[in-house]
Amino acid sequence: MTLPEHVADGVQALYEDDDLLVLCKPSGLLCVPGRGPDKQDCLSARAQQRWPGALIVHRLDQATSGLVLMARHIDAQRRLGHAFAERQVHKRYQAVVQGLLGTAGCDWSEIDLPIAADWERRPLRVIDHAVGKPSLTHWRALAQDATAQTTRIELEPITGRTHQLRVHLAAIGHAILGDGLYADAATQAQAPRLLLHASHLAFAHPTTGEPVALEWAADF
Repeated sequence: MTLPEHVADGVQALYEDDDLLVLCKPSGLLCVPGRGPDKQDCLSARAQQRWPGALIVHRLDQATSGLVLMARHIDAQRRLGHAFAERQVHKRYQAVVQGLLGTAGCDWSEIDLPIAADWERRPLRVIDHAVGKPSLTHWRALAQDATAQTTRIELEPITGRTHQLRVHLAAIGHAILGDGLYADAATQAQAPRLLLHASHLAFAHPTTGEPVALEWAADF
């Protein structure tokens, strides 16, 4: 499904109806308010100016751009939240990572490493085989830049841990360009922002049951 994009009150909506919204979040914008007066501007606040009562269903990291699903009322939020919990929402991301990873055009590979909170360095996460929660990411290479020594990849998180894609890629030695939390200084400096984008979202409509599938291409 593809519908014309429009912008309202600073929020770009790729899809809207009486039950849900699919919004295009730019990198650097919070999904929900943070602590302090300087962190009140966020996607949900902007959306509620145009669609009063709009409710968050899931979140993206502040540094990540891409598609965010919101509900227009509490029943839709409950049904969509259940779909996320049951892994019935299909998400794909694109990223550019440091180093030459895999071979473009090959089958999906996986990263299966348990993730835990790093309590001494919150909000960071770490790979911890003792107490980490099972975390699974599928990935495949799309293109490689031998000159820059980088790879564009597509990602499909099977679980939904905090910072999962960033932690998993850093753990296998291919941190995302521009990642201020998990990349070394040289990899951070290769991009002005985190090169991670939620490009695809597919799910069953909470009221009609009809399939909804939306795409928003990365601008990097």
